Amino acid sequence: MLPIVSMTLFLPLLGALLVMASRNASARVVHGIGIATSALTLAGALWIWLRGVQPGAFSQVEQVDWMPTIGAAYRVGVDGISLPLVLLTAVLFLLTFIFSAKVKDRPHAYVILMLMLETASIGAFASLDALLFYVFFEVSLVSMYFMIAGWGYEDRQRAALMFFIYTLLGSLPLLLAILGLYLGSDPHTFDMRVWIAHPPLTGLAAMLALVAMLFTFAVKTPVFPFHTWLPVAHVQAPAAGSVILAGVMLKFGTYGLVRFALEMTPAAFRDAAVVILVFGVFSALYGAFAALAQTDLKRLIAYTSVNHMGYVIVGVAVAALATSPAIRAIALDGAVLQMVSHGLVTGALFFLVGMLQDRAHTREMDSFGGLLKYVPLLGWSFVLAAFASLGLPGLAHFPAEFQIFLATLRVEPLALIVILGIVVTAGLYLRAIGKVFFGAPREQWATMPDLNLREVLVLAPLLALTIAVGVAPSWVLDTVHRTTAALRF
Repeated sequence: MLPIVSMTLFLPLLGALLVMASRNASARVVHGIGIATSALTLAGALWIWLRGVQPGAFSQVEQVDWMPTIGAAYRVGVDGISLPLVLLTAVLFLLTFIFSAKVKDRPHAYVILMLMLETASIGAFASLDALLFYVFFEVSLVSMYFMIAGWGYEDRQRAALMFFIYTLLGSLPLLLAILGLYLGSDPHTFDMRVWIAHPPLTGLAAMLALVAMLFTFAVKTPVFPFHTWLPVAHVQAPAAGSVILAGVMLKFGTYGLVRFALEMTPAAFRDAAVVILVFGVFSALYGAFAALAQTDLKRLIAYTSVNHMGYVIVGVAVAALATSPAIRAIALDGAVLQMVSHGLVTGALFFLVGMLQDRAHTREMDSFGGLLKYVPLLGWSFVLAAFASLGLPGLAHFPAEFQIFLATLRVEPLALIVILGIVVTAGLYLRAIGKVFFGAPREQWATMPDLNLREVLVLAPLLALTIAVGVAPSWVLDTVHRTTAALRF
């Protein structure tokens, strides 16, 4: 049987090596290599999706000895939680490469970094060895640092450094937790499947490991008050960097919260679940109100990411508190679907703001007005993505958030105050749409071009998937539920 997971994982890295070997190639050829490589990677991810996952088990597992004397190996595979994120990653990177085909400044370095980042991102979700996960986790930080520093906006150096310091220091406690889990296992191993099936730590040791993991994943998600790097990084990152940062890399935090914190230290997580739930509720509400105060469109969308990731935290915490396996599965189904829907919707919004900034060289809402008259395709695309972000029924966020709120109602009804975040999000997006696209048209934007073919090719799949997940979420949830329904902790 073909090692399709490994082939999909390392295809982008092979593409990066090909670009390195094509030092004299034109920018067009280099971007073509990036697009072709990411398209093949998406084909591999779709192949993995079609092969499916087994209920309650990791599937399509591939393993090769790496450092056998310490129990570390190259282990990759997927289950119902990681597989949708692998597919989401492949989709977003392909669209990002298409969007970035206009980049003429150091295209070789740009494409190489993006391809390395794609391998690191898929590797983080597919890893079944904790040491391997940590390697991919760290490589992604380096790639994104250079993306922001090299192709960002005016204050990009400070933003890149802030991003790197926050996330690098934030990841060190995870390494300590991994070492603790390793030393607690008998025989010693870094096999995540063993740690999940038989949690190696108990009591105080498990709680200390949990605190270390929560710190890392709180920074990465991010959760208030560890979020301050996010708006700065998003505002200064290029549009493609913002899409990957929000659509893919923030999911390292929420995925890690489920895969490591919840599954490997379940008893400690259950003891701390109320505190985690409070952080999730507060983060969701803070993100919504902070977004309401913004006048910069990109910063506004960045803060809505804090809001939406807060809902994921709530879903995971409620799952830990639930005594009913059915309610637990509903909460986790909603949390995983929220990760996917956030990647689709926020990815589309960051693409749209990048397109708008390319045309107007500003993101300030007060600078616009009546743009729908001049750029109807761009305008209606933004309206659709914004309505999805505020949780409109029939679009991607609604089935995810509905399941999280339903489980919360059954387990901790007081936490339903988090629903206020939807009201605030609706208000801030309606205000943004009104200021930018409606109202009296301004003549200074009369010559603004509407979406071109390349931009339509980028947006159409994301908007179509946003509708598909909102109208018929079962094609994602069926895969997710194969794993969540079997979890016991």
